[in-house]
Amino acid sequence: MGSRASGELDAARRRRRTGTAIKESLRELSIQLSLLNHQVGARLNLKDVDLDCLELINRHGAMSPSALARRAGLHPATMTGILDRLERGGWIARDRATDDRRAVIVRSLRDRNAELYRLYGGMNSAMDRICAGYTEDQLDLLADFLRRATEAGNDATGDLAG
Repeated sequence: MGSRASGELDAARRRRRTGTAIKESLRELSIQLSLLNHQVGARLNLKDVDLDCLELINRHGAMSPSALARRAGLHPATMTGILDRLERGGWIARDRATDDRRAVIVRSLRDRNAELYRLYGGMNSAMDRICAGYTEDQLDLLADFLRRATEAGNDATGDLAG
């Protein structure tokens, strides 16, 4: 085998190893973020799924319980218990939709968000320190990679749910 073919083979192996290392790191990150969320939820007396749903409402704004159930990949009956817990805890409110009084819209109550920010403060500070070590171009590349990885995860979730 020529040196060029050997070099290409080595490059392909290194690329596969790097790809595998990235996927392993993403799985480990997922585990660590899940453990962090579990600790935050425990401090707030919320189940992991409650915290996930609260985050969806905070990120995407007010929505119907059925829209939230679809976004979270949960059965609508399961969503009722989650919303009951979030409402009892003062995290969300259920309002009548203005265009259809029979419909309900779930919205976040921002009063308690300071508690969330405080509990995630250590991780946010650590991320700020990590990002400070990268150039603007590197951060753009990382942001693009994470956005695309998130889209891939969303697609894979949709495929399994669908």
